[in-house]
Amino acid sequence: MKIREMKTGTLGCVAGYDTGDRSYRQKLIQMGLVRGVEFKLERIAPLGDPVEIRLQGGSLTLRKAEADALNVEEI
Repeated sequence: MKIREMKTGTLGCVAGYDTGDRSYRQKLIQMGLVRGVEFKLERIAPLGDPVEIRLQGGSLTLRKAEADALNVEEI
């Protein structure tokens, strides 16, 4: 599932990556979006871009392409 398919306020976990571009995957990992990390979906902008999540005590805003490159699971 994708982050934008979740409802605001739900908890999720990064399950994997949906991108073949190794450098882009590395960028996501550097932002703290490693497999197994848990997050809370804080908000989704009206048009779906950007998406704000809270993870590891901080807030992270993802553009549409970044959010779509992640496969997530609801907790």
